[in-house]
Amino acid sequence: MKNIRNKSLWVLLAFLFIQLTDATIKKVEPAFWWAGMNNPELQVMLYGENIAQSEVSLTSQYTTIKEIVRLESPNYLFLYLDLSKAQPEQFDICLQTGKKKQTVPYEIKARQAGSSERVGFNSSDVLYLIMPDRFANGDTSNDVVKGMRENRVNRSNSFARHGGDFKGVMDHLDYIEDLGVTTIWFNPIQENDMASGSYHGYAITDYYNADARFGSNEDFIELVNKAHSKGLKIVMDMIFNHCGSEHFFFTDRPSKDWFNFPDNYVQTSYQTTAQYDPYASEYDLKMAVDGWFVEPMPDLNQRNRHVANYLIQSSIWWIEHTGIDGIRQDTHPYADFDMMSRWCKEVTEEYPDFNIVGEAWLGNNVGVAFWQKDSKLAAPRNSHLRCVMDFPLKDITASAFDQETGWGSGLTRIYEYLTQDIVYANPMELLIFLDNHDTSRFFTSDEEAENFNRYKQAITFLLTTRGIPQIYYGTEILMAADKQYGDGGLRADFPGGWPGDSRNAFTPQGRTAKENQAFDLTRKLLQWRKGNEVIAKGSLKQFAPGNSVYVYERKLGDRSVVVILNGSDTEKTIDLAPYKEVLPAGSAKDVLSAKYVTLGGSLSLQARDVLVLEF
Repeated sequence: MKNIRNKSLWVLLAFLFIQLTDATIKKVEPAFWWAGMNNPELQVMLYGENIAQSEVSLTSQYTTIKEIVRLESPNYLFLYLDLSKAQPEQFDICLQTGKKKQTVPYEIKARQAGSSERVGFNSSDVLYLIMPDRFANGDTSNDVVKGMRENRVNRSNSFARHGGDFKGVMDHLDYIEDLGVTTIWFNPIQENDMASGSYHGYAITDYYNADARFGSNEDFIELVNKAHSKGLKIVMDMIFNHCGSEHFFFTDRPSKDWFNFPDNYVQTSYQTTAQYDPYASEYDLKMAVDGWFVEPMPDLNQRNRHVANYLIQSSIWWIEHTGIDGIRQDTHPYADFDMMSRWCKEVTEEYPDFNIVGEAWLGNNVGVAFWQKDSKLAAPRNSHLRCVMDFPLKDITASAFDQETGWGSGLTRIYEYLTQDIVYANPMELLIFLDNHDTSRFFTSDEEAENFNRYKQAITFLLTTRGIPQIYYGTEILMAADKQYGDGGLRADFPGGWPGDSRNAFTPQGRTAKENQAFDLTRKLLQWRKGNEVIAKGSLKQFAPGNSVYVYERKLGDRSVVVILNGSDTEKTIDLAPYKEVLPAGSAKDVLSAKYVTLGGSLSLQARDVLVLEF
């Protein structure tokens, strides 16, 4: 009996030893990869206690080690693998330190057929921007996740977590589909395990896992698949400029040069104009690009090749693994130009019709144009970034529909801005919007939202002009907020997304008459725009506003759409002779009213009238 007990104790101790030695590997990123990718080189990061001096070998038949990188920290190994002959297989990464041996299972998967042929978002699409924490709570069991630093929800605090999740979005995909948008853009869904303020998602602490309070990676894939089944594309927010200060990269840095200004916090100047300023000093450029966005978000050094490879691979992993259709890159000009250019190029080489939109929050079109792919303004450099956010147009639309249109005011400002589209390599690849999660909503107060004509003109313009429109969740029901009171209010809960809500704005019965009026108008335009190639691909011709009226045409082949906006608070009668070249018939159907409009010698328009005429 004693020998049996001793033998059992030995087996138990041996088992515990194996478990402990295996546990020294804390992270393997990426956890798996695919055969047949365009880039045959794969970086595998191993993170664990004192593993740097380990001898490394593989049991693979097809994959070999190109390079083993040991950095300053003893807790990291970076393996560069050659996948040029890779086949789908499972193998072990073997680490040996003295007599201690560990094996890390690894898998090279087969790619799904047609993976590289996915179609990204384009000017035929309309993006619907959702902040996951604030849209709907479909699973209250993940509101608080044990072990995470921010461990409560508080809907009365606009800067705390509210409990929205993937299940909440899945529960309302029918609403989104019925609205008529074609694409959902999510604010960051990756883990943000920060002590506070983690709801917005922009301080990533794990680049390979969804935030558990939204759901798992598998839950996100289910959401993507369900969206795809309804004809909806998915765009994922990513952040390469910085990570969260609780990321293990920062708490246990691989090397001192992993971050910019590694010795102490230095805030960015936010003057990213230095990226294109022909007279910029080296100091200004360094302060803009290397400075930290805010103290809890340390600035990654993309000039470090291992950092660059890690970030690029993480984005490709999400595309290949989850099936997303696009990426929105946060704070694009704050990162290293050459690295971001390389990233866009590598993603495009892997997925030729995939699309990335960069946030270049600049107040002028010259600066925005600099960041677009093939821009002459950046030559001989090339950002390889197809789509850029059109912040200058957003700024104009915030007030143009309030003003009386005249010389340099009201709709004339929109006209004049569009006359400058010659600076853009491709104006159709600009993301256009009235508001988003970082700006005041289109209506800054409920009192302002009573002005329905303002919304009618703005949403009509947004959905008929050049570019790729984006609508912020809740704008379709006139949700209002002013940035001067903080970002939390801009990101209010969608009414009806939470158990116990007093009303459900996802249904007509739960909306006010004014909200239904806005929703119905938005839905009518979106459903009409869906599949409408005249708007998606057609040329744009515009007329200088006269008598406060702005007229423009979208045309493709023998089909056209003419939009007429009265930019005045008074009735106007306009002579149609100047517009003869875009009025091929004596009458046309107005999309908004479904009535036919006679186009004789003149046309009378109500105050702030809107016509969308189809020919």
